[in-house]
Amino acid sequence: MSTGLFDISGKVALVTGGASGMGRMIAEGLLQAGAKVYITSRKPADCEAAAAEMSRIGTCIGIAADLDPPEAVVELANKIKALEDKLDILINNAGRTWGAPLESFPDKAWAPVMAVNVQGPFTLIRELLPLLKNSGADNSDNPARVINIGSLAGKAVEPLPAYSYVASKAAIHHLSRVLAAELAPDNITVNAVVPGYFPTKMTAHIRKEEDTSQEFLARVPLARYGTAEDIVGLCIFLSSRAGAYITGGEHIIDGGMFGCH
Repeated sequence: MSTGLFDISGKVALVTGGASGMGRMIAEGLLQAGAKVYITSRKPADCEAAAAEMSRIGTCIGIAADLDPPEAVVELANKIKALEDKLDILINNAGRTWGAPLESFPDKAWAPVMAVNVQGPFTLIRELLPLLKNSGADNSDNPARVINIGSLAGKAVEPLPAYSYVASKAAIHHLSRVLAAELAPDNITVNAVVPGYFPTKMTAHIRKEEDTSQEFLARVPLARYGTAEDIVGLCIFLSSRAGAYITGGEHIIDGGMFGCH
């Protein structure tokens, strides 16, 4: 086996929502593996602080960006294009959710969630296409990579009253397959990563109560939450030579919740 099979050193990556939560886990993992990483966050102070902290690991640059209006996504892409002539790895991780009972779930809960979770990734891919094509042109065995972070909630029926969120994640899973077919001739792979439950803000309400947490873990065949190493390992695999022949996939990483039932 080649020692460089999982090597991503020297690659340039963008991780949206990379200042906290799962995005932070992924960004730190890519940095530790030798990549140059751009991160985004809606809050400038958070973005600056996270980039400064992660710069102790490697080259990390923070760009404050609200990915709700399409114009802001285009602005983000333009900033990246002004700094780089190619982009090797694009990880669309930034997400938004909204929870409320069905009877009172508001119409206003749809547009912002779909904008960030579906339209934002699409617009960013479209706008960064020249940089992704430049990366893919370097080597047929080393395509540019797009990784869209989905959710188990968009693949399986989970007890979550987050209707716009689950619909948006199902949408990004399928959009990833459509874009994979579209971009394969340009030597760009597109995959969806489908996480189960990880220790992030979105699962804080589950982990807060010990009884609830234990009840939840009883539904996970591997009986634990995901870790940073779990999600980073999959992203590095998909971003390295080891994952160069994989595109259009939905890669479930949930401790067996979907596949074992």
